[in-house]
Amino acid sequence: MVVGLTLADMSALGSREPDVLDPPAEQDGGVLSRAYRALSVGIVSVVVLIAFEATAVGTAMPVAARELDGLALYAFAFSGYFTTSLFGMVLAGQWSDRRGPLGALTTGIAAFAAGLVVAGTAQVMWIFILGRAVQGLGGGLVIVALYVVVGRAYPERLRPAIMASFAAGWVVPSIVGPLASGAVTEHLGWRWVFLGIPALVVFPLALALPQIRRRAAGPVDAEAGAGSFDRRRIRLAFGISLGAGLLQYAAQDLRPLALLPGLAGTALLVPAVLGLLPHGTYRAARGLPSVVLLRGLAAGSFIAAESFVPLMLVTQRGLSPTLAGFSLAAGGGTWALGSFVQSRPRLAPYRERLMTVGMVLVAAAIVTAPSVLLHSVPVWSVAVAWGVGCFGMGLVISSTSVLLLQLSAPEAAGANSAALQISDALSNVVLLAGTGAAFAALGGGSTAATTGAGGGHPAAFAAVFLPMAAVAVVGAWVTTRVRERPEPAR
Repeated sequence: MVVGLTLADMSALGSREPDVLDPPAEQDGGVLSRAYRALSVGIVSVVVLIAFEATAVGTAMPVAARELDGLALYAFAFSGYFTTSLFGMVLAGQWSDRRGPLGALTTGIAAFAAGLVVAGTAQVMWIFILGRAVQGLGGGLVIVALYVVVGRAYPERLRPAIMASFAAGWVVPSIVGPLASGAVTEHLGWRWVFLGIPALVVFPLALALPQIRRRAAGPVDAEAGAGSFDRRRIRLAFGISLGAGLLQYAAQDLRPLALLPGLAGTALLVPAVLGLLPHGTYRAARGLPSVVLLRGLAAGSFIAAESFVPLMLVTQRGLSPTLAGFSLAAGGGTWALGSFVQSRPRLAPYRERLMTVGMVLVAAAIVTAPSVLLHSVPVWSVAVAWGVGCFGMGLVISSTSVLLLQLSAPEAAGANSAALQISDALSNVVLLAGTGAAFAALGGGSTAATTGAGGGHPAAFAAVFLPMAAVAVVGAWVTTRVRERPEPAR
């Protein structure tokens, strides 16, 4: 997921003063003013293209897997992307801190485009999965590099606004993407869903790269730029990627033998997570660790619950897949609205309260959704609840991005940005694996449940939504710990 991209005030972090970074004439206006227009349009366009691919690929994937005779490997087309993106995030953090974000960003976009071409021209399923893995590596590089670009190129007052623009960049793709992908797949073939995007990335790159080179190239510290990559963190990155892949594989198979890869994945994940996330993240230590933890709790609980909403509406209330998908469509707009609200300068002093409100709204949406299992409850109530939850996510996700690098030293901006994205992505796979296993164990994956015959298994859906609501409540508590304690006055 590419959401909430922003960085903190460089002067507060001890870096160059704003009047050195941005000439006085450039400090006037907004993100679309003359000074920032080319950069803003370019990087937002990159986000829009990535968002469109992310929302469109799910529509084309079943057709691609069937044509390549690879339905048995269907899940690996998704997990392959995820596992390599984790490694790309860590690599991008190292790269950006030591040599600047330009190299990581351009390499990431090139890898993302190359992966699309490989997947779009694949003749067998394993080549298709390889293309998805290359895509994931590029996506991981791009998302972290964009954090660093925004932090260096924009003054603090504009960072919430550009972050809100990134969130808004997901609105149209989330609504149009599946429909456009379906039309292209039906009339031109699934391959063009993958092959059509690389050519479109040339325009935003032509706009953004000159500005990035001028404003954000090179390391913050010349001595840091001369250093080599931290080999220990690279090894941990391999560990977290491989561990996540093994855990996903185990979650897809409930046989006892699947415990072996599950245990191996856990053994790799635990030390890697402890080494890559800020110290004290697991216990919600005040400041940066709690910001990183909150990102994972919010994203993981909401996305895990959202994954089961269409299935619940189809199997329990008899909606068509199209209508079930449209029940989530309004969420893109309310998510962008929440991101816009938190970007207002007058609300900046109340950011922690906004985050608390946001997590309460998320928890309320998740706990309300399964009420549709009662046939006396109208199905449109899910769309309303999910719109409210997405508004809360806009408040929380964007605010974690704002706070992250307010609490980061300039030379650690890349590493901490990678930690934030790792928390986001890893919580998705862990909570999805857990909820998926609970859903299947209670009969949710049976033929009756998936076809709607005999009413299905409502308890299986309750086992998904109620625990995720509890996770969101824990996230509401963590919002009270995202600020460091002020030092006592002497």
